[in-house]
Amino acid sequence: MVSDEDTSTRLLLARDQFLNSGSVDDVLVSGTVRNSWQRSRELRVHPDRVDLPFVREPDLESPLVTAAGPVIHRLADDLATQAVSVILSSADGLILDRVAADARIRRTLDSVQLASGYSYAEKFVGTNGIGTALETGRPTFIRGGEHYLGALGQLACAGAPIRDPLSGRVVGILDLTCWARRSDSVLVALAKSAGAQIEDRLRAQATESEAALMEAYVRQCRRYPGGVLAVGDDVMLMNRYLRQSLDALDQHAVLEHATDLQRSLSHTVGAVLPSGHSAKLTIAERIGSCNGRTDIVAHVALTGSTPSTSALAARRPTIPGLAGRSSSWQRSCRQVERCCADRSWVVLDGEPGSGRAKLAEMVARHVRPGRAVRVLSIDGDHADDDFLNILEYQVAKDDFDIVLTDIDELPRDVIEPMSSILQSCAGRGWIAATICSSTQSPDVESQLLPLFMHTVPVPALRHRIEDLDELVPHLLRELTKGTDVQLSPAAHRQLTKLPWPGNVAQLRQVLVDTLARQRSGVIAADKLPPECHSLSRRTLTAMEALERDAIIRSLLDHNGDKQAAAADLGISRATMYRKIRQFSIA
Repeated sequence: MVSDEDTSTRLLLARDQFLNSGSVDDVLVSGTVRNSWQRSRELRVHPDRVDLPFVREPDLESPLVTAAGPVIHRLADDLATQAVSVILSSADGLILDRVAADARIRRTLDSVQLASGYSYAEKFVGTNGIGTALETGRPTFIRGGEHYLGALGQLACAGAPIRDPLSGRVVGILDLTCWARRSDSVLVALAKSAGAQIEDRLRAQATESEAALMEAYVRQCRRYPGGVLAVGDDVMLMNRYLRQSLDALDQHAVLEHATDLQRSLSHTVGAVLPSGHSAKLTIAERIGSCNGRTDIVAHVALTGSTPSTSALAARRPTIPGLAGRSSSWQRSCRQVERCCADRSWVVLDGEPGSGRAKLAEMVARHVRPGRAVRVLSIDGDHADDDFLNILEYQVAKDDFDIVLTDIDELPRDVIEPMSSILQSCAGRGWIAATICSSTQSPDVESQLLPLFMHTVPVPALRHRIEDLDELVPHLLRELTKGTDVQLSPAAHRQLTKLPWPGNVAQLRQVLVDTLARQRSGVIAADKLPPECHSLSRRTLTAMEALERDAIIRSLLDHNGDKQAAAADLGISRATMYRKIRQFSIA
């Protein structure tokens, strides 16, 4: 039988072997730890130096902290006689709260900056119970020498993801940290139990918030004879008056303006809708939301169509190579177009796959026809030095046009030299950069963003779903080089129901997969890939995706007969119904 001491020694030797050679032979090292070590190496985390940046002060009024507080302190009281620290982190690894009765372990945690305001994401610390649980989305136990950072070798960490009860996304980690020599994998069970309790409290908070919003909405519908709408975190309500008075484009536009109003300090906003109607939105009630934002109920007053404005909107030309007429997308296009014309450097902020780089490139080609536009990505180059050399070469030219993609994902050692290069060429050309602010790094924020005069938000596809009317034909023409192919109305409707977490890039891949089945004529809904028949907003694991696809294919083969599909797959009818609910199969 292998002793704990022998196990600890073997882990340390395996870590040394990996740091020296990039590989490890010992079967004692799990696949989870091996993969995390590899990520840590690629992220260039220093294995023997604790040098974490202070990221930000935690929001102690956030819904996660509010829900977790009683659970954390109750658990800490139960463990008061043990050298165990209860730690709460956010979805980006920021330490939000830490409670420990043992003074010695508190001092040790302070020495490795496992403290409020610092981030224990893998990109800063390497393999650890918080960061690795965030990467895998699963409960994780990291003990002693399994940590990538040598200074953490005396600790053991059990991290359990906390998921939003409505969206299913990971919003934080509940972590238990103790001395490695006194650790036990039972910590994982404790962490999972505490995480589940926090999720229950989040669910209760969300329910209370939604109930308050619904009550306010019903109250205003009774009092106000015109349009009434309510906007919350995951809830949007529109009364019959607005649904009957406005077409789909106008409804989307009103909701976009209401969302802007929700985020601002203003009380009223006016808008001209795509049809030419004028709308005045006035907040009737503000309701505190469980997520720290304020939900609103607004009155909407409509006036008649303005023909000149409506006609102007209808005639408004799109930029060649781009598709979409939603007000949010057009607003982004015009803002970037102005920046390019003025030669003002601009950051395009949006989700991956939303078309940020394509927007910047097409605008540059439209504003300055015939000029070369260079799109640079560190992923497309073989090494950091190559990327910097190419960038330096490009900006040495007169009046350049460059698009830098995903600068929030740049390696830390590239950011400072890149900043120097950009400062040296300020005023000599135009640069657009793309970021996703939810993954933004402090180094990028302090060293790169100040060089860009403007930031333009690029909407996610789910926020401009009406643009599918133009996007789908545009992408089909592009993919088939003009072949006569189109989606049936039913297939198109199915696409409008999807949440599109991968945005336009995901839509493009869906069409590629669809065209592999049928390359001409009218494509029916059953020719769409299996993922298009599932409305789940949660990213599925590879195994779950395979399971979902098998169920959808079987349902299609049996014309929706669930009992026959279940028999074909060798599962019970009850299991089939449970899986349909689990994967939100439409």
